[in-house]
Amino acid sequence: QVQLVESGGGLVQVGGSLTLSCAASGRTKSVRAMGWFRQAPGKDREFVASMTWSRGATYYVASVKGRFTSSRDNANDTGYLQMNSLRPEDTAVYYCAATPTGAVTTTRLYNYWGQGTQVTVSS
Repeated sequence: QVQLVESGGGLVQVGGSLTLSCAASGRTKSVRAMGWFRQAPGKDREFVASMTWSRGATYYVASVKGRFTSSRDNANDTGYLQMNSLRPEDTAVYYCAATPTGAVTTTRLYNYWGQGTQVTVSS
């Protein structure tokens, strides 16, 4: 089992920045990638970003490219999502997730999920 604990959400104005953290514990050696997802009210959960744990290869949904950056601290088994130039449409509950597979953009292949953290961008 892998446990994920998120932190870093909050309220920010348009154009502002936030950094989300996701601390992994347990069988972290089984993790091949960490992903970030978000779910806005009334909408499906959507993929936002991911990073492979060993090579650090990153993937982003088109709407956040150039604004969000996924990174990790392997020594502390922690992933980060740096979010810049935030927009009202970025408002959602953000989840980190971990997968033992290499298919890093496929939601259903993420086995472990954090509790979610609210990000609200006000205009």
